[in-house]
Amino acid sequence: MNFDVEFDQEDDGRWIAEISEIPGVLAYGATPFQAGARARALALRVLADRMENEVSVPGINSIVFADRYAMAVN
Repeated sequence: MNFDVEFDQEDDGRWIAEISEIPGVLAYGATPFQAGARARALALRVLADRMENEVSVPGINSIVFADRYAMAVN
């Protein structure tokens, strides 16, 4: 299963990473790497929780995270 990790930089300089395919999975970080790592970790926790509690999860044989950076407009 492929998940897009979308990045954007806030006005205060922090980065936010979001995985829109999994509602509620977003995380902040001082760098895009840190925000992305936190979002990926949260996504894995959410998916594991769903599997553990027998909530509907599409058949997952593998997980791929693809980074998508928004272009800054000045």
